[in-house]
Amino acid sequence: MKSTGIIRRVDELGRVVIPIELRNQFNIVEKDPIEIYVDGSSIILKKFEPNCIFCGNTKDLHSYNEKLICEDCSKKIGNLTNEQ
Repeated sequence: MKSTGIIRRVDELGRVVIPIELRNQFNIVEKDPIEIYVDGSSIILKKFEPNCIFCGNTKDLHSYNEKLICEDCSKKIGNLTNEQ
């Protein structure tokens, strides 16, 4: 993990401002969803990107039963059902 040297205080509502330089670097704009992860004693923020529930791919996604699945996994599943 790389330190940015930037320090921010948590406000009375528990909010932390992400500096504009980092928002620009990671293409984060107002209203973008952010995922929060915990790794040991670290809190990790990541811009949320919808992904395939099977392989994690973020491209060519389709919705099936309110779940996202990529084109490749969709084809693989189609092949499984055709083989049976």
